[in-house]
Amino acid sequence: MENKDIFTHMQALDAQMGTVHGELSKLMLEVKKLVEENQQLRLENEQLRKILKRESIEGRLPLSPDQGESTLPEGKEPPEAIDIVGEGYDNLARLYHEGFHICNVYYGHLRTEGDCLFCLSFLNK
Repeated sequence: MENKDIFTHMQALDAQMGTVHGELSKLMLEVKKLVEENQQLRLENEQLRKILKRESIEGRLPLSPDQGESTLPEGKEPPEAIDIVGEGYDNLARLYHEGFHICNVYYGHLRTEGDCLFCLSFLNK
């Protein structure tokens, strides 16, 4: 092999390595996004399990479908029979205190970094 052929071959290998490196970088970004999404879903799932367990203990929901209807304390009407003006607000406040965003920016996402100013301003309206 002549020096010119070796140099040409090295340039071709360098170009191929650049392409492979670019593809590897793209794959690493995708894996990073998937890992972050997976972690967020794990946290949200854990939070929802805690809420479900708490509501099951409080008697709001049955623990299993075999147990039938949940029991309400005496003197309480089922939620369908109550028509309160602030019921929607109360539901949003409950969701916020359970750790979820209620603002239009991140609605439904799990709050991971404390209070959200958008949510708080929405609650204070």
